[in-house]
Amino acid sequence: MGGLERLGIPGPRTRDRVIDVAVVLAVGVAASVPFIGREPGAVTALGVVANLATVIPLLWRRRWPFGVMVVVGAAAVLVSLHHRPGQNLQYGGLVAIYTLASLGHKQWQRIGLLVVILVTFPPASLLLKHNDLDEFMFTFLLPVAAFLAGSLERSHRERAAQLERERLSEAARAAAEERARVARDMHDILAHAVTLMVVQAEAGPVVVRTDPDRAERAFDAIADAGRDAMIQLRRLLGVLKAGEDRAPQPTLASLPDLVTGTASLEETGGRRAMAPDTEVAVYRIVQEALTNTVKHARATRVAVRLDWSEAGLELSITDDGIGAEVSAGGHGLVGIRERAAACGGFAEAGPLGGGGFEVRARLPYLEGVS
Repeated sequence: MGGLERLGIPGPRTRDRVIDVAVVLAVGVAASVPFIGREPGAVTALGVVANLATVIPLLWRRRWPFGVMVVVGAAAVLVSLHHRPGQNLQYGGLVAIYTLASLGHKQWQRIGLLVVILVTFPPASLLLKHNDLDEFMFTFLLPVAAFLAGSLERSHRERAAQLERERLSEAARAAAEERARVARDMHDILAHAVTLMVVQAEAGPVVVRTDPDRAERAFDAIADAGRDAMIQLRRLLGVLKAGEDRAPQPTLASLPDLVTGTASLEETGGRRAMAPDTEVAVYRIVQEALTNTVKHARATRVAVRLDWSEAGLELSITDDGIGAEVSAGGHGLVGIRERAAACGGFAEAGPLGGGGFEVRARLPYLEGVS
């Protein structure tokens, strides 16, 4: 039993079984109509068994579509030839044709079914049933229509599955690209910390005898840089990237230059110390949100707000645009979530009730600094 069924919610298999039972009941009702009001001689045991054989196997049509098609097709032919009683329209056969066209496991089964329909139905309709032109067109086109409907359903299902695979692949690729960007940003921060440690460590032995106070400050600087580097390494989460061009990283002081034009920047509360990679994340989140607004939102105003609350930096970017739904594969939104998570925070985005779109994030302050 699936997780949904454990919660009391019908899963796909349960729904399929319910649908199959409903189909069998509907076909059974239609197949029973010829039995109503018939004289005793017009109903035989073979006729009853043959009619039932066009209905009951449909319960297993999803599991064995080809086998069910063979059984129901043979029974339908027997019903038409024996005719005690017959059926004016082979409902079970139409359902079996649709099912094989939609769910058939092998291509040769589906092609073979179409060939059988095209080759056998016209002569059977004209020579055995002696249909006139109107009856012939009705008898011939119905199974063809059932086959085409099943093929259309199959094509739609395969296309939906392909789109889902492409969406997941695109989301994974975007996440990988953003992790690489985070790794490049972290490289500069860690390189700075390690360089500081090396410089101070080399200076320490030189001044330890001549200037003890300076030596003590050098070792304190090494300890601080080491602790900061450890914090950054814990956040790196194994994402490594090397061999790429790197530029100086933006900070919170760079935000006013980024938020220009129709965008406004507002801050509330007192600023707190933040880790260098977190400052980079704030800048990049605002940058991605503004980029998305320009590309997709058709907004006239954008408000960027930084609220220095006790829980952390509350960041929001709100626009008055069209407020489109979030796309799981969107590069910008994936990047925003990745950056926030890499710093120990979180981010979310979505349309606003009265129109517009909002990106929200909460990012932590530097540990041990109030």
